[in-house]
Parts: sequence; C-alpha cells; structure tokens
Amino acid sequence: QVHLVESGGGLVEAGGSLRLSCAASGSIVGINSMGWHRQAPGKQRELVAGVSSSGSTTYADSVKGRFTISRDNAKNTVYLQMNSLKPEDTAIYYCNFVVITPDYRSRDYWGQGTQVTVSS
Repeated sequence: QVHLVESGGGLVEAGGSLRLSCAASGSIVGINSMGWHRQAPGKQRELVAGVSSSGSTTYADSVKGRFTISRDNAKNTVYLQMNSLKPEDTAIYYCNFVVITPDYRSRDYWGQGTQVTVSS
C-alpha cells in the first residue's frame, strides 16, 4: 500500500503565492515521475507540472514562469511553488506519483486533492 498526503492549499489573493507539498509513504522501492494536476469546476483534469526521476521538468504553458516543481527523493516528496497566482489557477490540485512497488511493478497513485482558491 502506498499513501500520498497533500498539504499547502488555501485561499490567497491574486498575485500571491502558495506552496503545495505531497509526501508518499508505504511500500516504495522507488519513484519514477512525480507530478501535479488540477481540476477546476466544469473542466477536465489537466497536468500542471511534472518532474522525472532524472530531475527534468515539464510545465503547462499557462503556468510557465510562475510555478516551480521540485522533488526531494530522500523524503519521497514533491513540491509545487506557485507564484503570481491568478484567479484562473483556482482548482483542486492533485499530486500523482508513479511508484515502483516491492514486486517491481510501476503503479500510479494519486493524492486526495487540495483546494487552491485565488481571489481577484
């Protein structure tokens, strides 16, 4: 069993910053990719940012230059630093890990979601 626990969401004014964290625990041999997705009301879930096991990153065009993803492999944790937040960033943010379990299979795990609300 693998569990992901997110923290750091909340309410912030436009132009403000938030930092999301997501920590994994359980039967983990290794973690390949880590990422953050978000889902706004009435919209499909979308990838916000991802970081591979080698440290390469990818970002949605809408957040490039404002958001930074990072990972701490020793803590099985991924972070999302969000600066210059806009009302359109309002959504539920979910972390996603591709975990290598003790049977050496890759499995997808999701966090429970954390609400980010940006007021104008």
